[in-house]
Amino acid sequence: MLREAGVQIAPSTYYEVKGRPPSARARRDEELIPLIIKVYNENYQVYGARKIWEELHRQGREVARCTVERLMRRLGIRGVSRGRARRRTTVADRAAAAGRPDLLGRDFTAPAPNQRWVADFTYVPIATGTVYAAFIVDCFSRFIVGWRLAGHMRTDLPLDALEMALWQRNVHSGQLVHHSDRGTQGEFNRSSQHLEFGGVDGQAGGVDEGVDGQVGDEVAGGAVASAGCRAPVLA
Repeated sequence: MLREAGVQIAPSTYYEVKGRPPSARARRDEELIPLIIKVYNENYQVYGARKIWEELHRQGREVARCTVERLMRRLGIRGVSRGRARRRTTVADRAAAAGRPDLLGRDFTAPAPNQRWVADFTYVPIATGTVYAAFIVDCFSRFIVGWRLAGHMRTDLPLDALEMALWQRNVHSGQLVHHSDRGTQGEFNRSSQHLEFGGVDGQAGGVDEGVDGQVGDEVAGGAVASAGCRAPVLA
């Protein structure tokens, strides 16, 4: 075939290359490929090169990120993108913000369960329209303590998620701070009765500013990404 293509090569060179054992890089690639596929499939095929690389390091596998990227291109696999388009759904109300200070101070950690909850919601495009999902996340365990899906984004959506969280958890008066950014449902409108009943100190930060909704955004973004999962990749 090489001769037909006009390439001049000595027979000894051809047989030398053909009989050469695999290089160290080739052997290393063959070891890493099953591991990459395993992590990719176990995480619903939404992980990209960065997260697969981080997971391999957590498992004690020393590998360069560029190597993971190269092997993923070779396998023809890639992570799911959350998308970059942003919709502006509200305008900041400075007067309302002054009345409800940020009690968390951008500290999205908690020393124990049921002390700090973060609320957020997102939308997931589907074939027949849009589904809206509300989440309540416990800052201590990052566990979703309440959630709700609906075909609308009315106040009932985040309130139902809050009611579910209060029903599942034993919250004492004055124990819990319920935090949300000032997005489309930042104030929850009718939530005061639920907050008083559940012993919750409700407050909100700015309109999607900085890391105000960092914990909720991570969960919401992961849910959107998970909606694009595909069939398992086989080794």
